[in-house]
Amino acid sequence: MRFARTGRRRAALAAALTTVALVTAACGGGGEVGNEVRTADGQVFDLSPEQPTRVRTGKVDAIAARVPQTIRDRGTLVVTGSSTTGPPLRFYATDDRTIVGSEVDFAYLVADILGLRLDVRAADWSQNFVKIDSGEVDAFISNVTVTEERKEKYDFATYRLDNIALEIPEDDDWTYTDRKSLAGKRIGVGSGTNQEQLLVEWNESNIAEGLPAIDIAYYQQTTDYYLALSSHRIDGFLGPNPVAVYHSATSGDTKIAATLSGAGEALQAEIAVATKKDNGLIGAIHQALQYAIDNGTYQQVIDRWGLQSEAVPQSRINPPGLPKQQA
Repeated sequence: MRFARTGRRRAALAAALTTVALVTAACGGGGEVGNEVRTADGQVFDLSPEQPTRVRTGKVDAIAARVPQTIRDRGTLVVTGSSTTGPPLRFYATDDRTIVGSEVDFAYLVADILGLRLDVRAADWSQNFVKIDSGEVDAFISNVTVTEERKEKYDFATYRLDNIALEIPEDDDWTYTDRKSLAGKRIGVGSGTNQEQLLVEWNESNIAEGLPAIDIAYYQQTTDYYLALSSHRIDGFLGPNPVAVYHSATSGDTKIAATLSGAGEALQAEIAVATKKDNGLIGAIHQALQYAIDNGTYQQVIDRWGLQSEAVPQSRINPPGLPKQQA
């Protein structure tokens, strides 16, 4: 479900209103929320639609030549993603229209290197895969985890580690040790995500061992689970680590109880660009990502959005992914 317009604006600005320090920037007259948020440790997040400090780079002819001819003729790279992931990954800027964030910046780097103009679009999570299937868009860049099931239909080029976090209310005193710590608790999660897959598996294991079930609550919008956490209607939320880090640092309402691989204990999960399988595009995207890593612009995006703990030394095509769910 997409945000209503007022809901999108509320989501983009909610953390800014409660942050440790608010820096007023070029966002108009008195009373308006500024375009920058600065956390207590000095990390600055640009919420503006203009994104004046966005990292850009130049075309690399040898890599651009690998792009399928139909896309080169069109001159654009059409990239879709979720509009409701939340800062700093993908979110609406202060104009309530422009989608910004680290995932958009990575898409710009790829498009720049391929010599293409970026066309940024948004859809519900599951619909993004449908748009890839139909050929309506070229790539899905929006905190997409590599999974073995997805690899059957899509090709992947990695660009970040996939870490997830358990975010809980700041004044709660319970601790997370392992999945058994969640028995009997109400835990929120996004539907259709790898976090949901992990939570369901943990719940099944807990029940098999005679422990109380995890009460799983599903959310599609960040504002809804933020509200649920602050009002103690859920005991925790399992979601992308960067979003949890941002929200806990700027809201003061929550804290991170645990940080885990997005594949659980199976392996270190990775975030990747997804394309339709065997359409000839993933090789060029992979080389573009590796070029950005090698020339330093990748690290600039990582630093700009506070993603240092998720940086990778190289991009990989179709690495081992989150295992399939047991039948």
